[in-house]
Amino acid sequence: MKNRYLALMFLMSWGLRLQAAELGVVVTDKDGKAILDVVVMAMPTEGQTKANKPQKTVVIDQVDKEFVNHVTVIPIDTPVLFPNNDNIRHHVYSFSASKQFELPLYKDTPAKPVTFDKLGVVTLGCNIHDWMVAYIYVTDAPYFSTTNKEGKAQLPNLPAGEYTFRIWHPRMELTEQATQQTAVIKNSGETTLSWQLALKPDLRSRRAPLPIQPGY
Repeated sequence: MKNRYLALMFLMSWGLRLQAAELGVVVTDKDGKAILDVVVMAMPTEGQTKANKPQKTVVIDQVDKEFVNHVTVIPIDTPVLFPNNDNIRHHVYSFSASKQFELPLYKDTPAKPVTFDKLGVVTLGCNIHDWMVAYIYVTDAPYFSTTNKEGKAQLPNLPAGEYTFRIWHPRMELTEQATQQTAVIKNSGETTLSWQLALKPDLRSRRAPLPIQPGY
């Protein structure tokens, strides 16, 4: 009896895998160069079939006076912790409409995470180091990812059906709505979508080449 049950479970799981497919994404600039940290989102065209549950606490680290990662995408209501792994203090803040908060000068790990309970883009900064900038994209899309250094991202295990896809990057000239594409995902195999983005200049403050004072 047990063997029959295990065989049935295997066939069911195998059937589910056959009904899901993978989306491959490639994003380049106007010169054909790969773009890192592009947020890719997929929404069923007939409406969101299942809300993406908040993730367990997400970590955005601070290492060598930089945020890690530069762009992070999370479901709404996800808590985020901002540990400081440098041997100096940081002062993390955001004045964004989607989330305003401040973590005054600290080392190590804050006692509590910050929960992001509104959709939209949150820009992070450090009040001590002007070049430290990062972004959190809070989404209600059930499927999402970000591109790697090769400008590629994958959304595995997409159920078959029609989807609307959008992308976002902090420096793109287009609006997010203008990036929208619609595609049908079949029961098996891989579907590939591509985007070419024109990017605005990077206006972040230059990193200080040498410490201005001890602990800077």
